[in-house]
Amino acid sequence: MEVVLLERIEKLGQMGDVVKVKDGYARNFLLPRGKALRANKENLARFEQDRAQLEARNLEAKKEAEAVEAKLNGYAIVVIRQAGDSGQLYGSVSPRDIAQGLTEGGFSVDRGQIILATPIKTLGLYDVTVRLHPEVAATIVVNVARTAEEAEAQARGEDIHAQDDDDDLDASEFFDEDAEDDAEANVDAEEEQTDV
Repeated sequence: MEVVLLERIEKLGQMGDVVKVKDGYARNFLLPRGKALRANKENLARFEQDRAQLEARNLEAKKEAEAVEAKLNGYAIVVIRQAGDSGQLYGSVSPRDIAQGLTEGGFSVDRGQIILATPIKTLGLYDVTVRLHPEVAATIVVNVARTAEEAEAQARGEDIHAQDDDDDLDASEFFDEDAEDDAEANVDAEEEQTDV
């Protein structure tokens, strides 16, 4: 199906481009969301008539997105999750979790704007892209930790997976030296009995 785009769509085209897309993509996504019109004579004429208004609306939306981007770029959210000793999460952090964290921070973002190739499944700091407008994106930091204290340590750059030197155990601390001598004496005594 051929459609005329009413806004810029990544990997598809700019506003006003007539592009050929699969029927399902047009019927289920582009047309219902007002991102495109079927490319027929009436719609092309309508688009040319409304082009100035569409471009003005797009420019206004882009300016608003750039203002939000200035505040959002570098913004950090903390996501508390349970994890094993190796840092592997019991579950994952999805775009929905990130959008909820941003909403709690005062930003109006929905999960469809969060660009996350794969869900986050380990503890750590992650740079995540938020698409505010087809031409404007911001990068935020998602801090995934077990506790708020651990999140603060990660934010300072500390490695939460490294063990402290105090935690290293020495096996000799658990054995009594006198017990070793007694065990050797018992072994010697047993050997003497077997020789007799």
